Amino acid sequence: MSLEAANESVFDVGPVGVLVVTFPGDRADPGVIGALAQVVEQGLISLLDLVFIGKSEDGSLHQVDVDESLDKVGLEILSIEAKALISDDDLDVVRDTLEPGSSAAILVYEQTWARTLSAASRNAGGEVALHVQIPRETVEIALAAAMS
Repeated sequence: MSLEAANESVFDVGPVGVLVVTFPGDRADPGVIGALAQVVEQGLISLLDLVFIGKSEDGSLHQVDVDESLDKVGLEILSIEAKALISDDDLDVVRDTLEPGSSAAILVYEQTWARTLSAASRNAGGEVALHVQIPRETVEIALAAAMS
């Protein structure tokens, strides 16, 4: 057994996040879903839960959970075992802010690449104390300033 395997437990996980990706219309964009499937296949992230919500032009909502057929909303290339991590409050926020004639995929994902690092930190008596997502716009401004 490798040192890595010996130090992992059932609950060793990397940082977990929620991502909401919106699309015009009632289906997920194949390019976006293909990019998501690619990072999953590369082992960079693991999908833990997924819900798709669509809002028609008249404001009516339809919801597809990951344990239902994802084919009709363009998510058929994703296959995960649902873990019911997305709360009703999370879904309410998306439902309330989704524009008519659009849809959204709500994803809970683990940053799998950081799993071993997180476990090693816990095994050393520490923890990953802070994990902050920096908005893309902020990074672009900082990079532009650093390059000038």
